[in-house]
Amino acid sequence: MDLALVLYPDMTALDLVGPYEVLAAQPDVTAHFVAATPDPVRCDSGLTIVPTTTFDALDRADLVVVPGGSGWARVLADGVVAAWLAGVHPTATWTASVCSGSTLLAQAGILDGRPATTHWALRDELAKLGAVVSTERVVVDGSVVTAAGVSAGIDMALTLAGRIWGDERAELTQLVIEYDPRPPYDSGSPDTASPELVAFARGVLTGS
Repeated sequence: MDLALVLYPDMTALDLVGPYEVLAAQPDVTAHFVAATPDPVRCDSGLTIVPTTTFDALDRADLVVVPGGSGWARVLADGVVAAWLAGVHPTATWTASVCSGSTLLAQAGILDGRPATTHWALRDELAKLGAVVSTERVVVDGSVVTAAGVSAGIDMALTLAGRIWGDERAELTQLVIEYDPRPPYDSGSPDTASPELVAFARGVLTGS
């Protein structure tokens, strides 16, 4: 199985690395880090990832994963990622996104009229792009799987692992990576965080 992990400037590292750790460990998976050029790509936290191939060189994949990141608006304006997604999605078995990566799927026409999720601060933006926005952490609609913000990418990848390789393999993967979240705070959602914290975070994330 060819797994294409999309890279672009100012993407969020965990959006990519979380699903990568889950999916690349499965049997007979070949992971490709695909970008517009072969030049290293800097994530929004400073981590740099080197592509293994380019959009021009890779025209198909069985599974496509699109991360989000603080650079999502610039990537939308550029249009290069969406154009590649529009080309590879029709022959992909699965197309998935994490966080604001769903906006790129939407720009490619993949989410028109479909249920999808994204980071809580970008739900209105995703709706404007034609998706039927869900507040669920992971949404599966046919061959398209979307995840909410950042850490939800691990949930999405485990969901895919179960669909593709079976529940037992997915449970084994969860155990091996010791994915047993017990956060020290209960502020991981706008439903549980204080209104003041939600407002501040929204301003930081959207520039409003």
